[in-house]
This record gives sequence, C-alpha cells and structure tokens, in this order.
Amino acid sequence: MSSAASTLRSAVTGVGGYLPEQVVTNDELAALVDTSDAWIQERTGIRQRHKARDDQPTSDLAVEAARRALADAGRTVDEVDLIIVATTTPDMTFPAVASIVQRKLGCPVGIAFDVQAVCSGFVYALSVADGFVARDHARCALVIGADEMTRLMDWTDRTTCVLFGDGAGAVLLEPRPGQGTKTDQGLLGFALRCDGTRTELLYVDGGPATTGTIGHLRMAGNQVFRHAVVNISEGITAAAEAAGLTIPEIDWFVPHQANQRIIKGVGERLGLDESKVISTVALHANTSAASIPLALDAAIRDGRIKRGDLLMLEAMGGGLTWGACAIRL
Repeated sequence: MSSAASTLRSAVTGVGGYLPEQVVTNDELAALVDTSDAWIQERTGIRQRHKARDDQPTSDLAVEAARRALADAGRTVDEVDLIIVATTTPDMTFPAVASIVQRKLGCPVGIAFDVQAVCSGFVYALSVADGFVARDHARCALVIGADEMTRLMDWTDRTTCVLFGDGAGAVLLEPRPGQGTKTDQGLLGFALRCDGTRTELLYVDGGPATTGTIGHLRMAGNQVFRHAVVNISEGITAAAEAAGLTIPEIDWFVPHQANQRIIKGVGERLGLDESKVISTVALHANTSAASIPLALDAAIRDGRIKRGDLLMLEAMGGGLTWGACAIRL
C-alpha cells in the first residue's frame, strides 16, 4: 500500500449493541430437552442467551444497535449513505434487512444490502464496506450483524438448541486519512475464506428453492470444532500478515462467540494471552453475525478496549466460511 498521506482508511467511529429483553437460562432449557446447566456450561461455557419476541423481527434488533452506534459516533440518520446487514435470519426472503433498516431509521436514499456468510458475516460485511469507505464512495456506513438464531432451532435437539441466541451489533465506518502503515486508525487487513465442500457440517435443512420452508439448523459438532480451531487460527495469522502485524502486537482478540472451548482452542494454538481475549459467550451464547460486534461493544463499554488499541476480529460459520480482520480502533 502506498505511504502517501492521501491514503484512506475505514475507521470505526461508533459501536452499538442490542440484546432482546427475554433471557433464557440453561435451567429453562433443561425443562425442554434432556440437558442440564452443568452439561451446557462444561461443553460450551454458555450460561444464558437472549430470545427475541415473536413480534420482534431481525430488523428491529438491527435498528436499535444502529441507533446506538450512531449516537456513539455523534452522527444522525440523515448522514448515513451505506447500510450493510450481515444476517442469516432476514425478516423476509426479500427485501433485504438493510432496506427495512433504512426505512425504519429514516435514512435518505443510499446503498443498502445484506451479506450472508452466517457466523462469519460481520467480518465479510466489514470487508465489503471497506471497499466503499476506503475509496471514498461512502462517507457514513452502518455495518450491522443481526441474527435471531432461535428461529432456526429444533427444540428437541439438545446438541444445537442450547448453543444459540438472538442479538444485534453495529459499527459506524467513516473515512479517515492515513499513511498506509499499521499505525493508521481503521481497518488494516483481512483474510476471508470459504470451503464449500464442508457444507454438510453446518447447515439449515430448508429454503425457498428446496423445501419451501425455513428449516432447522443441523450441525456435526465435533467436526465443526476441529475445523474451527484450525481455520480460525489460519485466518488470524493471514489477516495479521496482510496488515503487516505480528500476533504479539495485537492488544485484543475479539472472536466470534460460538463456544468457549473453540475460543480457548484457538488461543492455545496461537499462544495467545487469555487476558487479551474478549469472551461474552457465557451471557450471549452464539448470536451468529451479531456476536463479534456485541462482544466489541461490551468490551468498549466496560473500559477494556480503548481508542488506539489494535484489535483482531475473527469468526467461522456455515459454508464453511471463516475470516479475520485487523483494526486499529
């Protein structure tokens, strides 16, 4: 990348998160399926998850997270010219959730569309948004991860229904001048991957062009775990190299909150300091594309992550997709 002063970076200027009010504990799930709080915590690290109301679609969660991100950045809806929503659980087959969010927020006519990469969706969406913002094609971009994974659950399958929850997280991206070095504020490097030969490991058994139904989430848990640790570690290493960084330089790792054992496994494989890894999986469970921005928001609010810190975001989801992104906040 050129070291010219005119280099543009996509800087995160605002962050917001939203979780539905209803909390579902492990004990409550134990009344539905053959499981227990101890079994769930031992295998996943999850203690509870949030569940959207029946009359609360994904766009509602996304709108609230977006409002909070805009407020955090000191921006108004009138300034938004790009909305990208990463989601697996759209309100409708079409239009895109981003279009509905634009209407509900009252944003002016601009660019709005969804990205579908399941749990990796937020990292994918950031890279897409960077293609607009860092080229000065958008000046105020909302990137939102929003999912209501409880809509996809088979509540008789204890291996999956205990893992997921609902939520939304958002960031505001704005162009900022940089020198094209790792000291710049903004998005510094990406690694995005997909291996479509592994679709049978994590998928939903329905769709408009196949069964005509929504379907339920199906997962080969042990195999997903093994692939996750290896693939996420590779993605982090590749994203760090793309940004000209070494792993020890990174201040905070903000992973997709799928399972505490996966987070720990990646940390051990890369030799990460556990105190530098943000974990919210105990309270949020797996909220798919929402999990990274929700974790980021939580760590900023409690004072751990501060302006100027160097972050690594990472995820793996159905596809199989995976990816990582280095950001200086």
